[in-house]
Amino acid sequence: MLTEIDIHDIIFIDIETVPQYASFQVMPERMQYFWNKKSSYFRKEDQDADQVYERAGIYSEFGKIICISAGVFTKETDPQGFRIKSYFDDEEIKVLKGFSSMLAKYSEGRNLFLCAHNGKEFDFPYISRRILINGLKLPAILDMAGKKPWEIKHLDTMELWKFGDYKHYTSLDLLTAVFNISSPKNDMDGSMVAKVYWEDKDISRIAEYCQNDVLAIAQLILRYKGMSILNAENIEIVNE
Repeated sequence: MLTEIDIHDIIFIDIETVPQYASFQVMPERMQYFWNKKSSYFRKEDQDADQVYERAGIYSEFGKIICISAGVFTKETDPQGFRIKSYFDDEEIKVLKGFSSMLAKYSEGRNLFLCAHNGKEFDFPYISRRILINGLKLPAILDMAGKKPWEIKHLDTMELWKFGDYKHYTSLDLLTAVFNISSPKNDMDGSMVAKVYWEDKDISRIAEYCQNDVLAIAQLILRYKGMSILNAENIEIVNE
C-alpha cells in the first residue's frame, strides 16, 4: 500500500529521449530499413518513413536518452525538502552511468522504490533497454527477471490514478491541474524535445523541463498520500 511506503525511500525520475540521429537520411541503411518497417504501423498512407522520424525517440531501439532527472525527499529540512539532480549529456552512456551510480549509492540500506509517471510503460523499460544496448550492467532495481510482482519496486503515478481502470491514459499535466499543482509544462512540452535538442542544441533547457516533471510527480505522490505539497523555497536543484 502506498500509505505504508516512506517517501524518503522513493527516487522520483523522468527521462527525455530523442531520435538517435538528426534525420532519417543520416541513419545507417540497416536501421532505415527497420524504421521504415516499424513506422508502417502508424504512419498515414501518404507519409514516408522520414516524415514521421521525429517519433523515433519514443522507441528504445531507435532513440536515445539525453537526460534523466532524479529527485528525493530530504530528512534534513523541516518542513520537508526535495532535492533534484539531472544527468544529461550528448553521450547517452555518460547519462546512464551517472544514473546507475546514483542508484547504487542511494539504495544502500534502503527499501528503495522508483517512481515515474507512466513509468511502467515507458521510463523503466526504456532505461533498462538502453542500459543493455550500451553494454552496461542492469541495476538490481530495474532487473525484473524472476521476480514476483510484489518484489518489483516500481511506482507509477498514472497507474495509481487508474485504480484498476484500463480505459484511458491520464497525462501528468492534467493530474497537476486536477490537484491544483503548478504545471510542469510552462516552457515546453514533450513534442518539442527533439527540435530543442537537434536544432537548438539546448540540452540544458531540456534538463530543466525534465526536472519540472520530476517535481510534479513527487507533488502528486504527496497528494495521493494526503500530505501537503512542497513550497518553492524547500526545493533544491543540484548542479554539479
